Amino acid sequence: MAATPPPPGSPAWWAGRSAPAPTAEPRRGRPSLDTGHIVDTALRLVDEHGSQAFSLRMLAEALNSGTATLYRHFDGKDEILAYVVDRVLGETALDDLASRADWREAVTVTAHRFHDTLRRHPHTLPLLTAQVPVGPHGLAQRERVLSALLAHGLPVDLAARAFTAVTHYVIGFTAQQYGPSAAPDNGPELAAFYRGLDPAAYPALLRAAGTLTSVSLDEEFDFGLGLLVHGLARLHSAPAENG
Repeated sequence: MAATPPPPGSPAWWAGRSAPAPTAEPRRGRPSLDTGHIVDTALRLVDEHGSQAFSLRMLAEALNSGTATLYRHFDGKDEILAYVVDRVLGETALDDLASRADWREAVTVTAHRFHDTLRRHPHTLPLLTAQVPVGPHGLAQRERVLSALLAHGLPVDLAARAFTAVTHYVIGFTAQQYGPSAAPDNGPELAAFYRGLDPAAYPALLRAAGTLTSVSLDEEFDFGLGLLVHGLARLHSAPAENG
């Protein structure tokens, strides 16, 4: 009985691919398409319509081609979306991390640039959270960040934990605040609701209502990131303090 192939985007699936995108053998029929152009077009369509609405027919029409031509390069929609996610990860410019003043700046720059990238492509967030992104760009970005943190003096265990914590924070924050299912910005409405609560039952909530509903998303992101960096700094200095 034939083994079930690994799902596109999984580590086992990526392990069987030696190139950033598949290439097609020459066949009869329509001319072959450049795989990079296919993935770029797919990303544009996901940005415009969302990953659920995206289809091979939609992609073929945008490329002025046919679905049969797409199947000469990819096994299906899920494969293309796996490459779309990796394409998004490649947009974050992290080549200069080693030149940063210290690991704190490297972490902060990484978080902000990754956050900015995901905000440009909010419809890819559900795809990003479905699999650990270990395509060529995903691996390259991990290598750049971890190398910079190690070069700036973080021990390997703390560097790994820092990378994971900050990455999860950025993805989670961006998905909640900017993803396809993000709630609308209703600060004034929420503030009015809080002010109408029973002060005897919710005294602390009423005192904090103004701050809870007036802080911008950029300020909220920076505050949470600052807490993470501060906590990592405490962990990094803990051995010296205890010595």
